[in-house]
Amino acid sequence: MFAGCVVVRFLGAGVGLDWRTDAARRATQSPYGARHDVRTMMLAMDTAPLQSGTEVFEQILGAPSGLVLLQSEDWPALLEQFRALARHSGQAVYLWQPDTGLSSLRDAHVRVPDCQRLGNALRFMQQSLHFGVYVLVGLELPLSAMDDTLLRQLARLPQGHLRRVVLVNAPPALAEHLGELAVHVRSEDSQPRRLRLRDGRWLT
Repeated sequence: MFAGCVVVRFLGAGVGLDWRTDAARRATQSPYGARHDVRTMMLAMDTAPLQSGTEVFEQILGAPSGLVLLQSEDWPALLEQFRALARHSGQAVYLWQPDTGLSSLRDAHVRVPDCQRLGNALRFMQQSLHFGVYVLVGLELPLSAMDDTLLRQLARLPQGHLRRVVLVNAPPALAEHLGELAVHVRSEDSQPRRLRLRDGRWLT
């Protein structure tokens, strides 16, 4: 399962343990010793539930821009959740990759003709009058001037026009170049989970 947010930023940046005194150490340790504490902490990290792909998808739909930059370490699994969601809801979700072009995420065998080149795919997205979420994977730099212009136009779509272009793990230089035109979505698998101590156990 996965988690994500738009604009909402996860602040956890790692694990920080503040052993101030011997008394504090004894108060927080398990009766089985420090080694048990570490094992409990790692188990909590491994089994903590993540937000579902549905929630990530809803955050993408709610983005105030037509262009979304999605950062995810385990993006193939996230796309599988998007695929299941598209099949269940009937929503139009597309996947573009350099080697396969633009295809329906619900049915990989349904491909959009003449959309293997990025520019053609972006023009198709721009000209479509229907709802659609377009997920782009494997985008590489440099972009042509035309592709850059199309991305910027897609980001500035009129409010209320429900079309989202999602760049998965876009190059940092591109993210910086697009600036505030794009909304950043970061799934929880891309962020260290913050731990808290509760009843002698480390939980996320």
